[in-house]
This record gives sequence, C-alpha cells and structure tokens, in this order.
Amino acid sequence: MFTLKRILCSTFVATTVSVSLFSAPLPRPAGEPQTKEADNTAANKQPGKTADDQKETAQDRKLTQQIRKVLAKDKSLSTYAHNVKIITTGGTVTLRGPVRTEDEKALIESKAKEIAGVTSVTNELTIAEKQEK
Repeated sequence: MFTLKRILCSTFVATTVSVSLFSAPLPRPAGEPQTKEADNTAANKQPGKTADDQKETAQDRKLTQQIRKVLAKDKSLSTYAHNVKIITTGGTVTLRGPVRTEDEKALIESKAKEIAGVTSVTNELTIAEKQEK
C-alpha cells in the first residue's frame, strides 16, 4: 500500500512538472527580432452583426448549416473564405470576415443567395491584407 501511494504521488508530481514545462513559452534565441503578437481586437469590435445575433430557430440554423456546407465543399476557396462568419436572422444572411480576393467575396455571396429559403444577403466581407514573408 505504501509503495502504491509513492508511485501515484511520483506520477502526479512528474505530470505536473511536465505540463508546466510544456505550457511555458519558449525563450527567443539571442539576436532574433521580436515579432508582433497577432491582435485582431479592433477587427472584432467593428459594428455590425455578430454570432450573438444568430437566431436559434430551426430554419435559421438550417440555412447557416447549408451555406457552410456549400462553402466547405468548394476547394477553390481559401481558408479565409471557408471560415467566414454566417449570421442568419429570419432568412436574412449576413456574411462577415476577411477573404483573399474580390472574386471570392462575390462567389461566397452568390453561393449564399442560391440556398433555398434565403431572403436576402448582406455582404460585409473584406479583402484581407497580404502578409509579408
């Protein structure tokens, strides 16, 4: 019994130490430039519809799911396009978020309009800035 308690205690301590070591940020090598942390707080506080505005009616949820499925199936779309916010309220769909091109923006809007039951689409999609490498 004493040995089992020791084993369990040792295992707990080893696990706790391992978790704390792996969750700590890694130090930056000397001489490596400081990079700016990603911060999209300002983008998230833009006025307009948010996911909280999504109604929980069965019809609105179904429309949102159908649009999401159509976008997910289109492999020509960028990751940005696959992850746009789709907010449906009473059959009215609002699209928000960044996409790569004007063509993607127009394509997503047209795909949303093709879904039966969608009464109108408000396209608030923006073109993402190109990242410098």
